[in-house]
Amino acid sequence: MAESKGSLLADDRIWYDQFTSTDWVHDSIADAYRLKQLRSRKDFWGRLIVSFDSAQGWILSAVVGVLVAVLAYCVDVAETTIFDYKDGYCARAWYLREKRCCPHGPCTDWRSWSEVLGGHPFGEAWTEFGIYIIAVLTLSILACLLTLTTKTVVPSAYRMSTLDENLAADYSQQPDENDHDDEEGISPREIRPQFIDSPPPMVYYSAAGSGVAEVRVILSGFVLHGFLGVKTLIIKSVGLILSVASGLSLGKEGPYVHIATCIGNICCRLFSKYDRNDGKRREVLSAAAAAGVVVAFGAPLGGVLFGLEEVAYYFPAKTLFRTFFCCIVAALSLKFLNPYGTHKIVMFEVRYKIDWEWFELVGFILVGILGGAAGALFIKASRRWALSFRKWPVIKKYPLVEVVLVALVTGLTGYWNTLTKLPVAKLLLNLAAPCEDDSRDDELGLCPSNIDEIPAIIRNLLAAFIIKGFLTTITFGIKVPAGIYVPSMVVGGLMGRIVGHLVQWTVLRFPHWSLWGSCPLLQESTCVQPGVYGLIAAGSTMCGVTRLSVTLAVILFELTGSLDYVLPFSLAILVAKWTADALEPLSIYDLLTNMNAYPYLDNKHKPMFTSELADIVPRVRHERVIDITNSPLVPAVKLRSKLELLHRAGELDGGLPILRDGVLVGLIPAPDLEYALDNIEDESSSLCLMENVPSIEDDESPERDPTDFTPYIDPAPVALDIKSPMDLVYECFAKLGLRYICVLKDGRYAGMTHKKRFVKYIRELEEKEHGL
Repeated sequence: MAESKGSLLADDRIWYDQFTSTDWVHDSIADAYRLKQLRSRKDFWGRLIVSFDSAQGWILSAVVGVLVAVLAYCVDVAETTIFDYKDGYCARAWYLREKRCCPHGPCTDWRSWSEVLGGHPFGEAWTEFGIYIIAVLTLSILACLLTLTTKTVVPSAYRMSTLDENLAADYSQQPDENDHDDEEGISPREIRPQFIDSPPPMVYYSAAGSGVAEVRVILSGFVLHGFLGVKTLIIKSVGLILSVASGLSLGKEGPYVHIATCIGNICCRLFSKYDRNDGKRREVLSAAAAAGVVVAFGAPLGGVLFGLEEVAYYFPAKTLFRTFFCCIVAALSLKFLNPYGTHKIVMFEVRYKIDWEWFELVGFILVGILGGAAGALFIKASRRWALSFRKWPVIKKYPLVEVVLVALVTGLTGYWNTLTKLPVAKLLLNLAAPCEDDSRDDELGLCPSNIDEIPAIIRNLLAAFIIKGFLTTITFGIKVPAGIYVPSMVVGGLMGRIVGHLVQWTVLRFPHWSLWGSCPLLQESTCVQPGVYGLIAAGSTMCGVTRLSVTLAVILFELTGSLDYVLPFSLAILVAKWTADALEPLSIYDLLTNMNAYPYLDNKHKPMFTSELADIVPRVRHERVIDITNSPLVPAVKLRSKLELLHRAGELDGGLPILRDGVLVGLIPAPDLEYALDNIEDESSSLCLMENVPSIEDDESPERDPTDFTPYIDPAPVALDIKSPMDLVYECFAKLGLRYICVLKDGRYAGMTHKKRFVKYIRELEEKEHGL
């Protein structure tokens, strides 16, 4: 047993392969042995080393928090400056954006491009429009070209063979040979050649999209090499600046989570404790992802709750407190850097000085329902768009074509509407701000002075709502760094502002109704604040898209700083989540996870099982087991052939059970077996020891025999009876983080089921239940 436990130290293991699952149990035991070895020294230096080891997590959290804030500051400043370059430049300092160039309103220092060109060649208005279109196309194309450099191709044999194809790209209907590979009595060596060209390789771009879905999958224990690397960090940061500055209907808040997680992953290299242990590394990644939300919204508490509610898979009390510390450090750093020039850490800050009235609860519930429905419909539209437009051969082969088309449509439709031309964050501020707020733009005309102005405002908002909703739908999923948080909030904000003005018009039109109380007499535009409806609807729509609940309520509270509106925010988000769940069972992250066929086992939503483990156990095949009934020595060549069969079936993170007379006596994981075989100099003539043999000598030899594979064998693999309820199987995979479970029947080995197979089974259950 001592030899087997010794193998669990990190020194004896290779790095996790691409598209495999983390062995949580192994990493936990390995860290326990590392810590025990550290504490074995009782002198002063030993205690000092242990203290430093305990402090490493806090040091990492502080470093990550500061670096995330610094990078967010750079992105914010660069993005807002380049965004204004589409309209003109600052004559006295070219690197200043319009607000910094002219802090007190329009001034002569800011020169528009039509002014620079003297109105040539198409006149003042059309020249500005032409330059705007060219700028949108140029920035979008540059962002896409940068993103395409992060292309990662996973050969078909190394994909998640038990799951479906990527629906967003590279999708093709193929024979279901992988699903039944374990169930037929045919060797993969025989079955592969006839379909050798049919399964296309899986392609993904690590810098595209928001990355939140992938971060969530990585934190659940799934390995995606390069997704959190230095190259991805640099390209995504630069690409994000360009894509947001282009004016496309996307946000930078989601990508901040991915960028922050990249920083957390890179910083883990400072300490081997985190660098060489994937389980420990994910504690830091959880804190980093939460810091990304902090710098996106300026909401420290919202960031902690986001980590707890959305991305984190394993979140003990220690990780919670460390995440809170990381979020506070990020918030303090951001306040010191002052990216918005307001000495605030929030993206925008609105203050509602007038309290809400009881009759407005009906309006708040209505916008909650509409927001949840809008979010659910957006998910359905995104799925339909991915399965129709993106299946065109040209779009699938050349992602840049789609980016050019979307940029062109965005420029042509968004330019002429004063609302849709604004940056998404600035538009959201104007939709949520009360009319007495100095931070809003008066020229947008969103604040009526009398009842006659309200219909024109509603028409303008309705046009912007239709344009923004369409642009957000077609923009989501293109190959540029892009977030969905703020664009979904903007669409909801436009819808909520319309409802707010309708309520305002009703109160002004019928001021004598006793239902209103003293509301019509409070001021010229009544006590109804359309901005409140806009912000509540913005949060409700984002809830419908992401299914965040408590996190969103806290973020909205931190944006407004008003305790009076906590109840309306919470009520609307509750209603929005109920509505969205009724219309569409999947959140946008669930949709992306399914479309990209990631084996993500959701530990927050447990399906309803009525089956047994026997339903997902493939038949036993002699190529998939190591039989030591006759001798504990097995030829290395035979082990290599069994390993190749596992690889051909795509089970890089699988394992080979060791049997004696049909009884399970151990299991050797495929990565360990490959590592052990690679250390043998002459495989052709070597015999490998697969079981501990009693020896007279208790002392181990100074040099370990490379053909002794017992240190790599798990002598006590987790095994369940074949009649075990599926609920127990779910708990083992979700709570223990297992990669596979051995199956016994009457005490004898009856098969093995992998986590990926179980995830596929759950996905099929959900599809049947929801009729997807």
